[in-house]
Amino acid sequence: MRVVIAGGHGQIALKLERLLSARGDSPVGLVRNPAHVDDLRDAGADAVVCDLESIAVDELAG
Repeated sequence: MRVVIAGGHGQIALKLERLLSARGDSPVGLVRNPAHVDDLRDAGADAVVCDLESIAVDELAG
């Protein structure tokens, strides 16, 4: 299952991304800071760099 997590670089989010990845899910973390992308990848998640306050729904959905 693909699971999207807003605030993907928080402590709980990083732990959740590791757990989801370990059980075979596909976690996606939303982050504002591009410097956090590698941390999400290390946790087994894909990262999407965006600002939820200003991004259009169509752009976020990809």
